[in-house]
Amino acid sequence: MGIVNMTPDSFSDGGRYIEADTAYRHARALVAQGAHVIDIGGESTRPGAAAVSADHEWRRIDNVVTRLVADGDVVVSVDTRRASVARRALAAGVHLINDVSGLRDPTMVEVCAAAGAPVVVMHMQGEPATMQVDPRYDDVVAEVSAWLHRQARMALDAGIPGVMVDPGIGFGKRLEHNLALLDAIDALGDHGRWPVLIGASRKRMIGEMYGIEQPDERDDASVEVHLRAVGRGAAMVRVHDVAAHVAALRANS
Repeated sequence: MGIVNMTPDSFSDGGRYIEADTAYRHARALVAQGAHVIDIGGESTRPGAAAVSADHEWRRIDNVVTRLVADGDVVVSVDTRRASVARRALAAGVHLINDVSGLRDPTMVEVCAAAGAPVVVMHMQGEPATMQVDPRYDDVVAEVSAWLHRQARMALDAGIPGVMVDPGIGFGKRLEHNLALLDAIDALGDHGRWPVLIGASRKRMIGEMYGIEQPDERDDASVEVHLRAVGRGAAMVRVHDVAAHVAALRANS
């Protein structure tokens, strides 16, 4: 899953792809490099990020979403926690909704079920603006797994045709929480019941693990972490540097 952040304040590439033509060219480059899914976001969910309106979020991504869907050669995902944005995206032909709030909004469930759209259910403790203030767990693997499994079952019961679960690396978690989750992918997926998506690309935990301060210098380390995740059973990785990940995954397959 290749990342296209159409935001001015994303933690790793904020502002680089805010213009529609630039974002579209970047998405096409990721497809050429081997991305199976392009995940387009119009609202930053980095720690401390401020929310934007649903209309503004959709205006940022509308043009690129429409063009990629029309191309017809890649799965198009929209990264949103708003049902109104998901509704517009699905009406435009988007194939997948990636909800960082994990279907907390019942309207999001209704929208995706009505459209017959699969979803990514992600775990996040708190909200983006405050999630890293003081995250705490008694047993992070047990708590995150139970929440993901409950939300996944709820989604299927509501008529959503398919679910992928994401433990939300860096979303209301300290380094030790992230590492524990990366070592427990089998449990997160309920021993094969749910495919697991891992998105550690360029995140703070990578910097802490490898001593790399600048996010855009963390790609090689991101590949190493994602290879470990795939080795433990992750079905998909969400990445900025598609070419390096494709090469590494092929070499290790």
